[in-house]
Amino acid sequence: MISHYVATALERAHYRLVDDGTFAATVRGLRGVIATGSTLEACRRELAEVLEEWILVRVARGLAIPPLGKAVVKVRRAS
Repeated sequence: MISHYVATALERAHYRLVDDGTFAATVRGLRGVIATGSTLEACRRELAEVLEEWILVRVARGLAIPPLGKAVVKVRRAS
């Protein structure tokens, strides 16, 4: 579930070349998710890590995780 969500987010990521020659990436609809890297691949790897951490923080705080098309992360409260 989480790996599918991350993979979907990576497919939807927007990458741009920054003035200093590094790359930056964001994912539309995922506020606060941003990564940078010296190469496009380094930026993509960093984005995957940021996404995983972002998901874990939202789960820990009881916040919803926005769906990305059919990719969803649903967390049920333990009884």
